[in-house]
Order: sequence, then C-alpha cells, then structure tokens
Amino acid sequence: MRHPVRHLLVTGPIVAGLLVTVLGGGHAAAQQLDSIPGVTLGLLYEAEFQPALAIQPFSGRLGGESAAFEVQGIMAGDLRNSDRFQIIDSLPRTLVGERVDYQLWDQLGAVWLLSGVLEGAGDGFVLVLELHDIVYGEVHSRGRFPVPDDLSDDFRMAVHVASDAIIEWIYQEPGMAASRIAFSRRLGDGSQELYLIDSDGENFRRLTDFGDLTVSPSWSPDGTRIAYTSWKSSGSSETSGLPRIYELNLETGEERSLPANREGDYFTPTYSPNGRDLTFAVTGGNRSGIFRYDWERNCCLTHLSGGRWDDISPTYSPDGQWVAFNSNRLGTRYPQIYVMSAEGGEADLLSPYLHGQEGYYTSPDWSPVADHVAFHGRVSRRGSYQILVSDVSDQGRRLRQLTWEGNNEDPSWAPDGRHLVFVGRRDWGTGLMIVDTATGTYRMLLQGFEVRVPDWSPSLGGYGPGSLRLRP
Repeated sequence: MRHPVRHLLVTGPIVAGLLVTVLGGGHAAAQQLDSIPGVTLGLLYEAEFQPALAIQPFSGRLGGESAAFEVQGIMAGDLRNSDRFQIIDSLPRTLVGERVDYQLWDQLGAVWLLSGVLEGAGDGFVLVLELHDIVYGEVHSRGRFPVPDDLSDDFRMAVHVASDAIIEWIYQEPGMAASRIAFSRRLGDGSQELYLIDSDGENFRRLTDFGDLTVSPSWSPDGTRIAYTSWKSSGSSETSGLPRIYELNLETGEERSLPANREGDYFTPTYSPNGRDLTFAVTGGNRSGIFRYDWERNCCLTHLSGGRWDDISPTYSPDGQWVAFNSNRLGTRYPQIYVMSAEGGEADLLSPYLHGQEGYYTSPDWSPVADHVAFHGRVSRRGSYQILVSDVSDQGRRLRQLTWEGNNEDPSWAPDGRHLVFVGRRDWGTGLMIVDTATGTYRMLLQGFEVRVPDWSPSLGGYGPGSLRLRP
C-alpha cells in the first residue's frame, strides 16, 4: 500500500492551496496571508447552507408531561451545537396539533420539522420522535428512544442519543451530542487531576483524586475505559513518583497499570482502533521511542520507532494502518508531525517545514472518520500557537488554519469528525473551546480553568431501542 505522505518534499516550498477557515470573517485572514511559509493561500472560508429545522413544542402523556419541556430544550441545544441547522424553537404551543400543517411550516421557512412526545414507561420514559420533511410534505423518519427518569445521572445522555439520531436520519453521518470530553485540570496546589464534561458543557465532574500529576487521558474505542499518564505512587519503590501509564474501567471503577518493562518515562497513551492495543511513548532509558502493548493478552511489547530523538503523542488513522506522531528527529528543539505505518518503519514529515524556518508543530490527533490530522503549532520560533488541520490523503499539502487569536493548543476530534475541542488561552484566562471545521464557528465549553490535553470520546450511545450504552 502506498504511504499516504510518501514523496513529500520537506526542504522546499509546499505548493498547494490553503483552505483557511476563518473565525470571525476574512479580515483576520488578510492579516495572516504569509503566516505559513512556502504555502500559497487559496480559498478562504465559504459558508455552507444550513437548512431551517423547526422544533414543535414537545408534549407528554402517561406521566411524561413534566419532563417534556426539558427534553425539548436539551435536543434544541444539541442540534444548535451541531452547526448544521438554523434552529426555530420557542414556538407557541398552539402549533401542536394532531396533524402537521406542512403548508404553514413552509410559510414559516422550515425545511425540517421535529415533533416529539414523552411517554411514561415504568421507572422512566420513552421519547417518540417524528422528523417531517416540509418540502415533500411527509414524515421522513420515526423513532422511539428509552429515557431514564429525569433524576437519573443518565437522563441527559439518553436525550443526546436521540439528538444524534436526527443527524443520522438527515445526513447519514454520526453526531457528537452523546459524547464526553476527558481532560486534565491544574489545581491550586499544583497537582493535576482528570475531569469529564459532556459535549454540551453539562455534568462537569472530577474523575481522579491522586494528589499528583495525572495527564494525557485517552478514550478506548468503545468508550468504556480511559488510559492516562500519572506520577502517582504505584506502590513499587522502583516506579514510585515516575510517569507511568494506567487504565481506568469506567463501568467497574477498576484500575490497572501497564508494566514498566523498560527504563524511561512512559507518556501519551492511545488506543488502536481494535481496542486491544495501547500505543505510547517512552523517553530516556536505553531505548526511547514509540511502543505498542497488547492489553488483551497483557504482554508483547513491540518497538515501533525511536532513536536519539524523542517520538511522542501517537495517534491512529481510522483504519488502524497508520500512526501520526510528534518528533524532534530533525535535530532541533522544534518538533514536527510525522506519519508512519502502524507496524513501524520509515516516517514521513506531515507538518509544513522549510529549512531555517522550522516552526513548531505538536499534539497531533487523527480524525475518526477521515484522513485529516489536527495539531497545533506556530510558524516562527516565537509567537502564538494556532490549530491546524492537514489532509493526509493529499500528501499533507492541503492545510487549514482554524484559529487566529490568542494561543490555541491540543486539539481533539469529536466523533462526528467535524468538530474539534482545544485549549484556548485568551485575555480572560484559559478554557476549553470547540470549533466547527466546516463553518468556522466556535463556542466556549468550559471557561476559567487551567486545563490540559483534552480527549473527545467516541459516541457513547447507538441509534434506536436497545442500543443505548450509558457511561458514568
């Protein structure tokens, strides 16, 4: 198989168009025309069509009346956050009727109409949804979704699953509402602990309490486990206080540690798409580089890359055949992004590079649905960090810059392969921000906390009855 970035010229200019997604319009882009050396700027941000989706006030029956309005509000927020629609909500209840007046909704400018009924069912509810195609005057899709009691911790996540079904029905693409983001937060005593937050900014809560440095969380492909690096005491005098890799099972609360069979510090774990292999970096010791370990068999450490340099932060392609990672193997202090086979071997440069103008590029994350690698970097040896996306299928020659203001670091893809969460640093402080790579819009997810290296989970639920998988 041909290597996705083979034959990329790394010592000459990269001749290609730069698709720039501009946050806040074209003025910022005009000021940044020469921000990437050797790259010819092409198409600027171009708005995509967003159809109007009206949400008819939800009704309730058999005990669902009290929670119907809350369910409607959660879904309206999810669909608005998807950046795919113009949402029409806050409509009068007089528009609720036994029959849908398609002509009326057409006059109101709606392309789609979502109606819902929340029915009581045992200890919880069933959400009955209908998606209407106003243009064709017919019901496009129907579905029934289990929803636990509104006092349950899983109530909101169950509604998010229904929101993602709407995206699937219309676009045949995954949504992102039924997902969570893990990240490290710096506390006042200097320690760092892991936290979780839902995709809509709710359910912000602490995951670890080690009283030490715990960083680099990574979700398993099925969303049941999180691997991370921690300096916490492991009970062994030989490894106590050293960075080691652990895995937390979110369903059972059980933690296990990866054996430290080699000297050195263990960092930046990531799961392969098969869910059984964990790939990570080891620095120092007698053989640094990137290694793979078989969690399922609890054995078989395989060395994939390494040398006199540091290779860290591996991330897999969706098919598991390629790994992007960060390395300073050019012999300077300024790291670059590389791609190699998942079995190791020769690596090719992906980040933009000109001799004498190395730039600084780090923290790669491969899209779960496409050949796109996001990372952060700066063009010169000084300056602010910005979020960039490279198209690996185009030999790394197509590059998009997604942010322009402040410092922006550590991007991670949503399960829809469209949105990115990142650490944004502004005059007001630090927080988690989300950018839509298709429209260039962004929103604040968590503000005013010193956060580090977020990782967006896969989808935590399916579409339809019986497929709901709720996580703590």
